[in-house]
Amino acid sequence: MTSTPAHGFSLRSFVPIVLATALGAGYAPIAPGTWGSAVGLLLWLVLPTSTLVQALAIVVVLAAGVWSGGVAERHFGRTDPGQVVIDEVAGMLVTLFLNPVGWVGAFVGFLLFRAADIVKPFPARRLERLHGGLGIMADDVMAGIYANLALRVILALRH
Repeated sequence: MTSTPAHGFSLRSFVPIVLATALGAGYAPIAPGTWGSAVGLLLWLVLPTSTLVQALAIVVVLAAGVWSGGVAERHFGRTDPGQVVIDEVAGMLVTLFLNPVGWVGAFVGFLLFRAADIVKPFPARRLERLHGGLGIMADDVMAGIYANLALRVILALRH
């Protein structure tokens, strides 16, 4: 079986589309990126606090996102389709990586990431021009780095 365009179904595209849409969160009719970020927040919540496990989760989500994002672009017939939100999942994991926060801090990180993802400070907007799944993932990773640093500043100012 081969991939089918736009809304067609094929077994070959099923797994990557499920991954790219963060288990369907990307199909939310309003603010799919925010829902994808919420999936990232929930994933962070269930991960052990181990640095190694969290780093490995980021690497796995990034690799899955590059692959599934490329498949999703072909499936939906356009560049960086709105249904693809695995990049927001990765961005949230990057935002919270090595930040010692509870729920309140994680929510602040969520807000910081959403702001950085929407504004796309340099070089995030430029990174989204990269080809395929790499472009889908790169700008959100950069937004996650900015949000991670901003969260660190907020945490440092609290003490």
